[in-house]
Formats: sequence, structure tokens, C-alpha cells
Amino acid sequence: MLNTVTNVDKWSPVHRHVHVGDALVAINGHEIEDVLDYRYWSYEERLTLTVRRPDGSEHTVKVRKEAGEDLGLDFDEYLMDKPWGCSNHCVFCFVDQLPRGMRKSLYFKDDDARLSFLTGSYITLTNLSEREFERICALRISPINVSVHATNPEMRAKLMGNPKAADIMTPLKRLADAGITMNCQIVCCPGWNDKEELSRTMRELAELYPGVYSVSVVPVGLTKHRERLAKLTPFDRDGAAETIDRVEAFAAECLEKHGSRIFWCSDEFYLKAGREVPEDEYYEEYSQLENGVGLIKLLETEFADALEETEPDAGTGKSFSIATGVSAAPLIDKLLQTGHKKCGKITGRVYAIVNDFFGHTIDVAGLVTGRDLIAQLKGKDLGERVLIPSKMLRHGEGVFLDDVTLEEAAEALGVPVVPIGSSGAELLDAMLGE
Repeated sequence: MLNTVTNVDKWSPVHRHVHVGDALVAINGHEIEDVLDYRYWSYEERLTLTVRRPDGSEHTVKVRKEAGEDLGLDFDEYLMDKPWGCSNHCVFCFVDQLPRGMRKSLYFKDDDARLSFLTGSYITLTNLSEREFERICALRISPINVSVHATNPEMRAKLMGNPKAADIMTPLKRLADAGITMNCQIVCCPGWNDKEELSRTMRELAELYPGVYSVSVVPVGLTKHRERLAKLTPFDRDGAAETIDRVEAFAAECLEKHGSRIFWCSDEFYLKAGREVPEDEYYEEYSQLENGVGLIKLLETEFADALEETEPDAGTGKSFSIATGVSAAPLIDKLLQTGHKKCGKITGRVYAIVNDFFGHTIDVAGLVTGRDLIAQLKGKDLGERVLIPSKMLRHGEGVFLDDVTLEEAAEALGVPVVPIGSSGAELLDAMLGE
């Protein structure tokens, strides 16, 4: 059973009464089918758990705890259920652009509303049953991240390769009316959902504010592995500039009308257009960081704030190198020079890793592979350590997308390879050797 307990935290509210191997059947009479049921019904201070022992007998456990305190249970599966797969065939799907021979989990396309709430992943709303819609509204599961792409039914169905995906406005309105907050995403494809189609999508989504709370506009990412897929082209400099102007103009209208811009272009658009990203206050609450909206400016701001609090003689003086994606390399080098100017012990260099694995149109750090890292750094002056963004690695593990491990990369390069966090303060600490 997927709701079988695999771990009970020591000193948790139930550590004396629930054991590894037990199955959680119900809380306060409500059947527990998955992690959302578990999280929601376990919130209260007084609980009655129905637990099934390995021998099949059921027992009742009374629990008193703080409101919101976790019960401290882990289960066979994080979701206590199988993840819901995607039923779409999006023309821009990144999974379809992966080469063969990678680990099996990378080819699974999830479209799970529970993961949207718990981990921030984006869903399309095309595979939700009526029961799930009612549960989201009843439990007020919020915020939810929604991949919209287009509100024109014909265009959305075409983009997503699924006639059932055509009508997005009806489920969005239903969620908004139920008080659910939504952060939305538009993957913009030249010649498909850009220009007037994009303007239509923005106008119709803005009508649902504050239910639709924020929207990111992201350029389509294309790898070199697009055999037998729809013909798509990347944004060029002029196309990126036109999209920025269109989004910023409408966002200014929204700011005047609603008090929020609602719509933001990702940093990648500004890099493609050769423009400076907007100032810190432009991004309001930075609600779309996961889609690369405002990451550059936030990193600059955090780095500057941390550097201001740093003494000129700080640092270990150990030399280093920083490996990152092509798009981020100029910024990282700029911050490195700024840090060195104040703290002379900061001595390093930046290497931009060209993405040979996925293709040179992919220039973000998060898609750099271990093989490309090793091939392009081997024999270079790396100093005493190589710093890399932690986003290059599988979440929570020291493994690159191509299954090369940190240890293997360090052995090949002859120096430690050290992942660092995404904040400007963490970047400065790494440069200082702290």
C-alpha cells in the first residue's frame, strides 16, 4: 500500500503509537487517499487516526498536538499515490527533446495538481477529474501553478496537441471564483502564440486578477534533438525585443488598473534582446522566480547587499573558478570583479560552459551536463576548487542530468567541484571561501 508508513520521526506526536509497517487509513473519519488528504486533515490540534497493522487489524490512535504541527510520518510514496502523467503532446515539450539513453525518470511527464501545490510544478488542468476539481476548491489548495500558453481555444489545442486542452478559461474562472490563487506561465513560440495571440492571452488572464495573480512569459527552449517534431524557431534579437515591449506595455496598464503588473518576461528575453533587466522594484514580490523572472536582478541585489557588509580583508585567499551557463557567465564575471575590487583576496575566473549535449541554443546553467563540464574545463587553470550552481544537479543529490556524479567530475578535473546556492549572499560566501 502506498500509505504504508516507512518512517516515524523520533519525538513526533505519534511516535509511541504508529510504527513502521502500519498503514494510515483515516483521520477524524476522513479516508486518506493521498498526501493532500494527509496534509489537510492532520492540521487540527486533536486527531483520531485509524491505523491498520501489518496483520490486518485496525486500531484507533488519539493525538493531541499543536495546530499545523506535522505528524512526522513518511510513506512508501511521497504522494501516497502514483503521480498523474500528462495527457498532452505539446509542440514545445522539453521531454520530447531529450536524447535517448538518459535515466528513465527524466522521460516521465507529470501533470499533477498535488505536485503543483507541494513543489511548485506547473500543470495544464487537462487531466483533472471532477472529484479533483471539487477537492481543490473544497480544501482551498492554493496557490496552484498553471501552464496556460494561450487562451484562444484553437491555438491552445494546437500548441498542446490535445483537443481537450482547448478551453482553459472555464477552469481558470472556476478556480478564481473559489478563491484559489494561480500563478500562470506562457511558453511563447514565435509564429504561434506570440504577438496578437499573446496580447489576447494577457487581456483575458488579466480579467481574472487577483485569482490569476502573476504570469510569466518565457521563450520556448529548443534542443538539437527535435527529430520528427513540430517545426519551431527560437526567438531572435528583434523578436525578443518586440515581446518585451508588448508585455511591458500591457503590464504598465495592469499596474495602473490593478496595482500590480501581473505579467513579466523572463530574464532570458532580456538577454536575447541585449537589454538590461529592469530594476529591483519592477519585480514587486518576485513571484515568478522559478520561471527565471527577476533572477538576475535579485542575484545582483543580494550580492551587493552582502558585499556591503563584508570587510575588505575578508576571505581565505584560495583561488577558484566558477562554471556556469553561457547566458549567466557575463553577470557572474561582473559580480566577481566587483567582489575582487572590494576584497582583494577574492581571486577567481569564470568559465561559460557551452551546451554541446542539448545544443547551443540551450544556454542556461541548469541544463549543463557533467560531460560538458569536464570536457570544457579539463586542462584549464581552475584554481583550488570549481564552484557550480547547485541547479546543475538533481535536486537533493550530487548528480548531473547525464548521471555524472560530483565525485566523478572532481576526479576528472583534479580539484573539488563545489555546488553553491542560488542567492547572492551564498555566491559571495563561496568566493570568499567560507
